[in-house]
Amino acid sequence: MWRNSLKLGINVFRIKRCDVANLKHNFKNDLYHHYENTNIVTQKRPISLTSSLSMFVQTQETPNPNSLKFLPGVKVLEPGQTMDFPTGQSAYCSPLGKLLFRIEGVRSIFLGPDFITVTKIDDDVEWKLLKPEIFATIMDFFASGLPVLNEGVPNSDTQINEDDSEVVQMIKELLDTRIRPTVQEDGGDIIFMGYEDGIVKLKMQGSCSSCPSSIVTLKNGVQNMLQFYIPEVVAVEQVDEPHDIVIKSHFEKFEENLKKEADNK
Repeated sequence: MWRNSLKLGINVFRIKRCDVANLKHNFKNDLYHHYENTNIVTQKRPISLTSSLSMFVQTQETPNPNSLKFLPGVKVLEPGQTMDFPTGQSAYCSPLGKLLFRIEGVRSIFLGPDFITVTKIDDDVEWKLLKPEIFATIMDFFASGLPVLNEGVPNSDTQINEDDSEVVQMIKELLDTRIRPTVQEDGGDIIFMGYEDGIVKLKMQGSCSSCPSSIVTLKNGVQNMLQFYIPEVVAVEQVDEPHDIVIKSHFEKFEENLKKEADNK
């Protein structure tokens, strides 16, 4: 009976152990280490358009110390959509992404409906040096009127296919209604990659992809919630696509060469 309720809409679940509000609160606490006081910085800079206006760009910390969320106050992508650019080459389809990758010290870019997550290379790169350039780039870009994407298809709500099993349909429904919105609030996303023998395979993006607490996110947050509703779920695993593994390998070699050069000086 509860399966039919889930398929009609996740909000009709009958939860005996706790109400939905408490569950969502607990999930949020498990999902990330919360900041007691989130630092939000507002940058104001006049930009020249046909009508006089000023853009306000806010920054918000994420659970990943090397990722920062920028909120320009305007639409970046459509509601529910995200786009991940782990390297400069992958941003070929985004004028905004290409401009941000020109800033020295930027490792990856992630676009959300109303935010831009920038991840820096490492702890040695200071945000106080990066932020002014990122502020200026974002403001100038939106003043230009250029499209955020020239081509490419952003991630959107997880597509439920006719040949999906009942379990897979429920997993996708939970991801879209409960889990992904919470993760996107912290500048990242979780993409469904597959389900086999009780194992849910997910891909972390944005601030989540290189976050030290990503394993905690999967095990204490995502896995617990999926198992609560879907007994068939045994575990959740993080997976990378083949090209992501190659990119990660090249980046690690690049970092190693930089350290060797620094040591030789």
